[in-house]
Amino acid sequence: MSFTAHDAAGIAIMLWSADASCPERLATPFFHAAAAAAMDVPVELYFTAASVQLLVPGVAARLRASARTDKTIADNLQEAVELGARLFACSDALAAQGIALDTLLPGCARGGAVQFMARAIDLRWRTLVF
Repeated sequence: MSFTAHDAAGIAIMLWSADASCPERLATPFFHAAAAAAMDVPVELYFTAASVQLLVPGVAARLRASARTDKTIADNLQEAVELGARLFACSDALAAQGIALDTLLPGCARGGAVQFMARAIDLRWRTLVF
């Protein structure tokens, strides 16, 4: 299934309360991102608050949503990226966590409240917050 010109222009997904302290909450945002990207919908993932830690190489690789799965959160995130999802890290969240932008996963860009709100007020875009 692919979308036509009169459908949603894209989906912006914000990770706010989904962070490394609650790995059981982490697979779902990436499943939704991968599903939308597989449907040829542009996907933007916005990481804010403590979720920016997931963008530090190695952090998501140590996490699993369940002891019953072999897939790591890094695997879930990578699947969404391979399907076309773009990653954005909030500048203020990075500063609060003591993380430099240049230490994040390749392809991650700076993007926070202004960019996410621009998507939220654009009637052609859909938003989800986790």
